[in-house]
Amino acid sequence: MTDLTLRGRSLDKGAVSRWLQDYGVFAAVAALLVFNILFTDNFLSAANFRTQLVQAAPICIVALGMALVIGTEGVDLSVGSVMALSAALVPLYLGYGVVPAILAALVAGLAVGLLNGVLVAYIGIQPIVATLALLVGGRGLALVIAHGQLVDIRDPDMLTLGSGEILGIPIVVVVAAVLSLLIWLLVGRTTFGRRLVAIGDNRTASTLAGLPVRRVLVGVYVICGVLAAAAGVLATARLGAGDPANTGLLMELSAITAVVVGGTPLSGGKVRILGTIFGALLMQLLRATLIKNDLPDSTAQMVQAAVIILAVYVARERGTR
Repeated sequence: MTDLTLRGRSLDKGAVSRWLQDYGVFAAVAALLVFNILFTDNFLSAANFRTQLVQAAPICIVALGMALVIGTEGVDLSVGSVMALSAALVPLYLGYGVVPAILAALVAGLAVGLLNGVLVAYIGIQPIVATLALLVGGRGLALVIAHGQLVDIRDPDMLTLGSGEILGIPIVVVVAAVLSLLIWLLVGRTTFGRRLVAIGDNRTASTLAGLPVRRVLVGVYVICGVLAAAAGVLATARLGAGDPANTGLLMELSAITAVVVGGTPLSGGKVRILGTIFGALLMQLLRATLIKNDLPDSTAQMVQAAVIILAVYVARERGTR
């Protein structure tokens, strides 16, 4: 009888862990929405919803790339620095036009992602170590390029990218939605996506099966770098200035949190795109809720850390069953 009771409790605990990992992020977003509707002034206004979506867009874009990396049992700590590089390069190349400026930023993100991928896949450096080096060095390079200064942007096309709308929807939100769809298709409908998941599940078996493990890993880090650069371009356009000292600061924390609470395990072998999108919304809503209720931004960062610990614990509990 005691054995049956213990088994029942174990099953109940396992079911709760599975539910939290699969649906917890959606429940948390719904709970925050209800709380804000009831207790936060002017939360239901269209302007506020627009603001929340616009501010969540860069987090979502970076988190999509982070989800791919974590799906291979890796991590990319350099995404914030890549955003800073974009903030430094866009004003530098705007004299040649908006498209060359955006391309310069995206190429920089590609280069950082390529370097990360080579260090991880071919040299065998642990992802956290390889990307930590670029976390420090990338932002330093961005500050050197910008001479440590904030550079105003006056190009109307670039400013429109940050504040304009398409059919009443902010351009930055449209870009985030399109990229989300593309990454969802990449993971769920392509050979590359299936290989990515297989490598994260068992890299040794994938190698023995003849999968191009190194090429896939490099590709994943390149995509992550390009997405981070795109987020940096949008953040720069929204700000109306290149600010490499602050653009993307602590973005790696928000992106990792969004991915983990969205149900993608740090152990790899699974990528949840919809969960990642809602994870990004959760991070933005959580920060906005705390600030709108007169709590400092530092408190939001501590809450994010607590959310990461809880999400990792839930994933670990499920993984041991």
